[in-house]
Amino acid sequence: MKFTVISDTHNKHEQLKLEGGDALLHCGDFSGRGTAQQIIDFNEWLGRQNFTHKIVIAGNHDFMFENDPQTAQSLLTNATFLQDSSTTIDGIKIYGSPWQPWFHNWAFNLPRGEELAKKWDLIPEDTDILLTHGPPWGIGDLTSRGEKTGCEELLKRVKLIKPKFHCFGHIHEHSGSWEIGKTHFINASICDLSYEANNPSFTFELN
Repeated sequence: MKFTVISDTHNKHEQLKLEGGDALLHCGDFSGRGTAQQIIDFNEWLGRQNFTHKIVIAGNHDFMFENDPQTAQSLLTNATFLQDSSTTIDGIKIYGSPWQPWFHNWAFNLPRGEELAKKWDLIPEDTDILLTHGPPWGIGDLTSRGEKTGCEELLKRVKLIKPKFHCFGHIHEHSGSWEIGKTHFINASICDLSYEANNPSFTFELN
């Protein structure tokens, strides 16, 4: 199967030219403030994309998915939405979660340590593709000031379950991909530090 992964489009999704394929994965922050109209606009764009499957998680900008999840999810009709849950496509198990260490009072924040560890413990051990909004500690998590912002507890869980791919975003300036051990890590942030859609999407195949 051919997967395309993006993240942190921040209402700039109309600028993307995606070829299409089997599945589109979005790792959150598709909106600016997570308003109903922004979700509707994103959903309409999703409906025009040439992918058989579309899978989305929320990010720290997508406020309505935390504050009014029932309404938010009802507006996202053109994708499978994951929040601490999984879906399976042709035998490939995909798990998604929006949480990250506390970050400027935005959505889906939790304190570092035990509370985040409880969320990551929910990730099934047979996960093939893991989608989180935030990065694990030390991988794709460097800010422009050289600070690591990823989650230590997330890295521990990923090292334990060894998914084939771990896709995320959140830190715009550290877009890229890294193969470490048995896991391929991808920071798929589309927007750069100036919130311009200058970073590339990533495509991979998995059977």
